[in-house]
This record gives sequence, C-alpha cells and structure tokens, in this order.
Amino acid sequence: MSEYVNQLDGAAPSTGVLPVGTGAAVWSLNTTREVIGGHEAAGAVPLLDATEQDRLSRLLRPADRRSYLASHLGLRVLLGAYLDLAPEKVSLVREDCPCCGGPHGRPAVAGGAVHFSLSHSDDMAYFAFAGVPVGVDIEGLPSASAVEDVLATLHPAETAELAGLPAVERSAALARVWSRKEAYLKATGTGLALGLAEPYVGSAATPAPVSGWILRDLPAPDTYAAALALRTA
Repeated sequence: MSEYVNQLDGAAPSTGVLPVGTGAAVWSLNTTREVIGGHEAAGAVPLLDATEQDRLSRLLRPADRRSYLASHLGLRVLLGAYLDLAPEKVSLVREDCPCCGGPHGRPAVAGGAVHFSLSHSDDMAYFAFAGVPVGVDIEGLPSASAVEDVLATLHPAETAELAGLPAVERSAALARVWSRKEAYLKATGTGLALGLAEPYVGSAATPAPVSGWILRDLPAPDTYAAALALRTA
C-alpha cells in the first residue's frame, strides 16, 4: 500500500486508475486555496447537494464555512475524476449505521463504485479512495489541556503510555493516537458511538496491529498528524 500523499491544487486532478486490493489513493488539500481542481472555491456552493448546502449554512464561523466548502468541493472534484462525472453529478448517500441500523453510517457514493473518506482540520483536508472500506484522518496537535481531557477516554494502555511521556511529547503522541483511531472508526462507520477505548492503536511511532485492517500513519505538515485505515478482509 502506498503512503504517498498527492496534492490537490488549482488544476483538474490527474487521478489515474483507482487502486485495487489493499491499495488506497490519498490526497491532501490546503483549504485556503481560491481555485480547487479547476473550480473557484468561493462560487462552489451550487456544486454541492442539498444536504451539503444545509450543513454549510449552519456553520457560523467564516473559517469553518471556508474549510467545509473547500473540502467538499475537493471531494467532489476527486470523486468526479475517478467516476468520470462532473463534480455536481456525484451522488452521495449514507450507509446504514452498523450500531443502530439508522441511515447515518459511512458517507458513500450511490452504487458503491468507490469507497472514500474525508477529514479536515484547520486549513488542511485529506481524502482517501479505495476499492474496500477506507478511513482517513488528519488532526492538528492538541493543546496540553486537550490532552488531559482526552486521556481517560482512551484504551487503558494508551492512557498509561501517554501519562508516562514527558509533557512536551504528549501532544504529538495524542495526535498520533487520535488520528489512527478516527481513521479506523470512519472506515468501520461506527464513528464515536462506542467511544475511543477500542481498538488499541498505541502511541508509538508505528501503529499497533488491528485485526482485519491495515493501519498506517501518513506524511503530514508540521503541527499535524494523519493516518489511514484500510480493510483487508
């Protein structure tokens, strides 16, 4: 599986063939770009569907609106390139929730031609595309107070690992743990419904193995951590 991260810029993307088997294509986007994949970000609202537009309208902070609009434009540009569709023609749906069966599970393309995942944090967005369930996450480094707030919600072994680190190292370690867990939980579709204790992913430089999944850290800009989860069975 490649850990290379492609950059989506102002030009229409050249996607190539969607990876098969245990392969995934990962893209990054700086959400402050004015032109994304050949489309003006400021004028992209009509390219979104009704659900996306409603979500956008509920965001009050300009920075949040910009990030959401840019990342969803980027998602539609890339999905359209893989599916040979215009961005506005991509039909997005929700799978059934694996916890309760409700219609709020993983975001998906109607017909299931490609699995995808989107994550955005501050000015960065990451996208992953594969032929099997996939999750991607990017996280900014948390503050010291955020580390303390989250510690007790993790797997007990992860809590112990983080508590045993020098304070100056905990932020980066928690960002690794959080991005790995979020990538996995996005790929499974459970989200945070069952909490953050499972699975154990570890805080070391290499993720702990998770049965049935490939879990990898991804290259990320300074002050961020990113990870990818890909189902193998």
